[in-house]
Amino acid sequence: MRERRRLLRRKAAARRLARRLLPVRPVALSLVLLLALVAGTMARPVHPPTPLAIAPIVVRSPLKLPAVYIHAALPKPRSAPAPRPEWKPGMGVAPAGLTVPVSLTAYCLKGTTRRGRYVRPGIVAADPNVFPLARYLEIYIGKRYVGRFLIDDTGGAIKGAKIDIWTPTCREAVLFGRRKGIAVLVPRGAPSDTGPMPDVANLMTYVRRR
Repeated sequence: MRERRRLLRRKAAARRLARRLLPVRPVALSLVLLLALVAGTMARPVHPPTPLAIAPIVVRSPLKLPAVYIHAALPKPRSAPAPRPEWKPGMGVAPAGLTVPVSLTAYCLKGTTRRGRYVRPGIVAADPNVFPLARYLEIYIGKRYVGRFLIDDTGGAIKGAKIDIWTPTCREAVLFGRRKGIAVLVPRGAPSDTGPMPDVANLMTYVRRR
């Protein structure tokens, strides 16, 4: 009798549990189906689509054009300025743009210049009675343009139409020696990009080629 009652109780509990799980049954079934679909997709190897091989098409034109060659334009070397009225001894300060025949030398002294700045490439010593300090000079040796220099120094032996170019070593100053050239005082307010500031390497290259 007791066993029968236990069995009936278990069946009643199972029926109550089934009634409670009845609303959840569709969701559980959908979840099981989704898991099965994902598992099947992951297990299936994915192969990229095979590209189609298409034979190249060659089209030949009956027209023949002559060969065309393109050459880059080479920069024109800067040459000496056209002949102008020249400065002569006794004329005082050289006007801007006037060609002045000069004697060129080089020096290698260390320290500061007449204007209180340290010596450096790109400066020259000149006679302030001919070439004022803090102005720029464009120097030519023969027909070759050497560069634009800043007048930043003076010297006891630099009188008249003489210019002393600073170099970092005395050996370079000796190699430069004494040369004849032309100097043109740059007008005030002239653009700074009209002439390159020279460096010692360019100056020494010119010396070696001579």
